[in-house]
This record gives sequence, C-alpha cells and structure tokens, in this order.
Amino acid sequence: MQVSETLSEGLKREYKVVVPSADMEAKVTDRLTEIGKEAQMPGFRPGKVPMKILRRTYGRQLLGEVLEQAVNEATTETLEKNELKPAMQPKIEVVSFDEGKDLEYTIEVEVMPKFEPMDFSTLTLERKVAEIGDEELDERVNSLAQQFKEFTEADEGQAANDGDTVMIDFEGSVDGELFEGGAAEGHSLELGSNSFIPGFEEKLVGVKKGDETVVKVTFPEEYQAEHLAGKKAEFKVNVQEVKVPLPVTVDDALAEKLGLENLAALKDAVREQSEKEYADLSRAKLKRVLLDALAENHDFEVPPSLVEGEFEQIWNQVVEDLKRQDKTVEDMEKPEEESRAEFREIAVRRVRLGLLLSEVGQRNNLTVNQDEVNRAMAEQAQRFAGQEQQIFEFYQSNPEMRAQLEAPIMEDKVVDFIVEMAQVSESKVSIEELLADPDGDEAEGGLSGGAGEAEADGAAEDVAADTENK
Repeated sequence: MQVSETLSEGLKREYKVVVPSADMEAKVTDRLTEIGKEAQMPGFRPGKVPMKILRRTYGRQLLGEVLEQAVNEATTETLEKNELKPAMQPKIEVVSFDEGKDLEYTIEVEVMPKFEPMDFSTLTLERKVAEIGDEELDERVNSLAQQFKEFTEADEGQAANDGDTVMIDFEGSVDGELFEGGAAEGHSLELGSNSFIPGFEEKLVGVKKGDETVVKVTFPEEYQAEHLAGKKAEFKVNVQEVKVPLPVTVDDALAEKLGLENLAALKDAVREQSEKEYADLSRAKLKRVLLDALAENHDFEVPPSLVEGEFEQIWNQVVEDLKRQDKTVEDMEKPEEESRAEFREIAVRRVRLGLLLSEVGQRNNLTVNQDEVNRAMAEQAQRFAGQEQQIFEFYQSNPEMRAQLEAPIMEDKVVDFIVEMAQVSESKVSIEELLADPDGDEAEGGLSGGAGEAEADGAAEDVAADTENK
C-alpha cells in the first residue's frame, strides 16, 4: 500500500492511497476460498467447486465487498500510522478501481487538535453561597401553607374577590363555534391563580352565586393550541358557588397534615429543601465561573465540522424560539449576519471547552457508571407516570440516547475534578445576588446540555406518547 499526504492545513488532512492490484486479488481469493467451503453446485461435492468456477460465478459480485474491506483497512492503517484522531467520519472518494487493477482513493479528514490543559491548581475561583434566614424561612412556610388552605361557602349574595374560589360551568366559542376543550361543568377556579386565559379570572371578580355572565377574552398569540392562538373567544359562565378561604394557621396541625411530626419538623424540611436549592444554584454559578476561566486560558484550533454542527443546533433552537413567539430572524435586535457571527463564536467556545473537558476526563480515567445512568433514566421515567418501563427500555435499546444522558453526568464529574484542584474561596451573598445573572443566556448551561438534553427529553416524550396511543 502506498500512502502520500496531499494536504496538511490546520486540522485538515488529505491522503492519496493506492492499494496494489495484487493485494486486492489476494483479498478476492481469500473471500472465494471462504465461499468455496460451503458452495454447492451441480456436479460438484460441497466444498469441492474449483476456484476457476467460483471466480467466474462470484468474482464480480465480490468486488464491492472487497473494495469496502480494503478501504476500511487501509484507512484505519493510515490514520493509526499518522497518529490521527478524526473529529468526524473521514470522507472517502474512490478515484479508480476495477478487477485486476490497483485501488486508488483519497481520504479527507479533520483531526482532533493536540493541546495541553493548563495547570488547574493555578486557577483562583470564588464560590458564592447564600443561607436561608429566619424571615425567608417563615415566608416559605407560609407560602406552603397557602397551598393547603381550605375554603368555606360564602355568605348569601357575597361577591367573589381575588383569592376566593368559584365553582362554575362554562362553555367557550370562537367565531360562534364551540371548540374542543372549551367547556366544563363544576370546575373549581381560584381567582387570581392565573391558571386560566389572561383576563378570564379578572372578569369573574364580583360575581355571585347563581349569576350567569359572558366573559370575553383573547387567547395569547403564543397559545399552545395554534388554531386558537390570538383568537377572540366568548365564554358563557354559570356561577354555581362562591367560596372564601379560611384563615391559614401555621402550626403543628399543618405539619401533621403534610405528614410531619410537628411545626419544627416542617420548618427543618423546608430549610433543608431551600439549602439544597441554594447549593445547586451556587454550584451552577461556580461552574460558569470555571468555564469562563477555562475558556480564557485555552486557545487552540477546533475542527470546523464540529463547530458547524454545534452552530446549527444553536441556530435551529434560536429559530424555533422565535417561531413560538410568532417571530422570524428579521425580528431580532441585530441583523441576521451579526447574530449568526455571535452564535458561531458561542459554538466555537462550546466545542473548545467540550474537547478540553473530554481530554481531562480521558487523561484522568473518569467514567460514568451504570448506577449513575440508571438514576438519570429514572429521572426521565418519573416524568411519565405509568410508562416508566417503556422509557427504561427505550434508553437501554438506544445507545445514542443513552449517550445523551451520560454526557452531562460526565461533564459534571470533570468539572468537580478540576474544582478540587483549583484554589476556591467562598463568599456569602444574598439570595438576590446568587440569583442574579450577570450577562444572560449563554452562561451556565452545560456544554452537553442544550440540544443534547433537549433531544433526550424529546425522545422520551415521543416514547411516552407512542405508548399512550397504543
């Protein structure tokens, strides 16, 4: 085999490969020998068909198989000999090949960059932490209590106010036509809960038991049911009952209603949950700071094909988000060309950081174990009650989707590994400061989150919907 490099430019490599006709003939002969062991033809015992007849019978149809085998073997040998790690599947183009002739083809490949990660012990990071104060704890407990408040029937003739509950029958129509899902009987609605179309609840403030009224509203432009989005609607409403909330008492009885021993146990549970939320948020902020520091300290060339793939995912998501708002790229604040350039820079950053974290993980033998994958699958399955088994089976039988679950787990392991080596100081801040996002969207998302996770989530939803339809 003869291999000559025809291009070495950045991360792009091109090679011309020639496999001698004698080597190709040897492969054909080997394959014919295998076939001959089981070939059955009239006049010959099994396994005794002459090579000449085997060649005449099977020779031409084996060329494609032998060609594929030869190309795969020669390409693998070329990449290994030149110590190349492809970023994407190499592009192969056969220049010439026929029976009894040399095989000549070209390889075009983008390779992974070679780089040296920085000394992570030189990183100086700040972890912002927030603690839940007594006042905020009380607010959270009171808010929780409001979710379990009880109602009693209002006095005769008493008008409904925000916070009251009305039991109603309603029937909705658009352009005089009833629409599916627009009617119900005995529906309990808490006024001010914002659980109905904007404007609906406000127009029921002041109604009394026995009232019949017509509520006119307009569906939001981004309403999930596209045939109703932006449409004006009328609802005929019959008020069956008005109920007012009873005073909420935060005491041991409330705690017992929630399955806890007493009020102190309830407060401890709320505090623990809040501290977990704050810890998760603190970690996400630290991760963002770390990724920014890593991006600032590493500047190596990245494969254009990986950047293009990442950019396409980002841009497609942008376009989809605009569609949900009934907008197009022309409605963006900046010209499309400028926006594309900015998102492409984000793609470059993500790819570079992704390659860096992958390299760190490989060098330090970091892996994702089966228990961690199982937990991730369980989290997905919990979203679809009654279909957990189908979701598990889906991920178990789809390696690509399993990889979508493993990626963010691996990313977090590498981040934790780097943080352990870095110099990390801790500063206490208010919850408002912890919640503040200094510069918007791109920030704390993981590198493997974004499209990958969305794809995994969407796939799980497809499986659940398919199961439900059956």
